[in-house]
Amino acid sequence: MSEGEISLTGEQEDLSSYVTDEGGIWSLRQLEKVRGWNNIEYAPGLSGKNTPSTGLSMNRAYIPPGGVAKAHIHVGFDVMVYLLQGSVRHEYGPGCRKSVVHSAGDMFYIEPGLPHEVFNCSDSEWVHAVVSRSDASEWQNIEPYDRDSE
Repeated sequence: MSEGEISLTGEQEDLSSYVTDEGGIWSLRQLEKVRGWNNIEYAPGLSGKNTPSTGLSMNRAYIPPGGVAKAHIHVGFDVMVYLLQGSVRHEYGPGCRKSVVHSAGDMFYIEPGLPHEVFNCSDSEWVHAVVSRSDASEWQNIEPYDRDSE
């Protein structure tokens, strides 16, 4: 699927077709971006939608040059990210008034319930990251956050 064909609606497609059960080890091979949410594009990942996982999901995320993942909150789950390419700026906390920058090679953790908005720092380079969540449902427990509410 080409980048122009990516759905940015957050709709879930059948992800089970991307995974093979090897008899207790579930494998997902190299894949392209096939879906999106909140201006972030994703390759299929591993989650409760295509494995027996009950408390963990992981996928590859991509933010286009100049892209922004609008402010949101992860409700009741942890997130750990390994940044493979590019750099991102997180504006976070009440009103998203704090800021931190991470670059390729960095790993970071986002606490449950922390409001944050993610910016690709580059106007020419894609961000590529591995995202792991302590929630097998991936996106169902994410809520939008109004930066002007606090």
